[in-house]
Amino acid sequence: QVPLVESGGGSVQAGDSLRLACASASGRIYTSSVMAWFRHAPGKEREFVALLRWRGGSPLYADSVKGRFTISKDSAINTVYLDMNSLEREDTAIYYCARGSQDATDRREYTCWGQGTQVTVAS
Repeated sequence: QVPLVESGGGSVQAGDSLRLACASASGRIYTSSVMAWFRHAPGKEREFVALLRWRGGSPLYADSVKGRFTISKDSAINTVYLDMNSLEREDTAIYYCARGSQDATDRREYTCWGQGTQVTVAS
């Protein structure tokens, strides 16, 4: 069973919006957890996009998405969201949800991953 399940990807035009969701298939997300979104574009390394601490506090964003993307959660259904606005062609990638225990932008700090969802932005 995949522990995290992403959904909401698709093909859009530049300037459009998308909402990605990441549900915990294994149930409750503990308050000590950090939930993050990463993305992997062709020919590039998997890169950090955004994170939030399940217990609360200010989210953290990559500079490339700051002001356009918003990470949020619904604790009642153990789900994390990534609202993406003003999408650009450079946002095209497979987006992955991850769970860890540290406030980290390094993908190696995350031990639990979803299978990814494709986002394609046409200019």
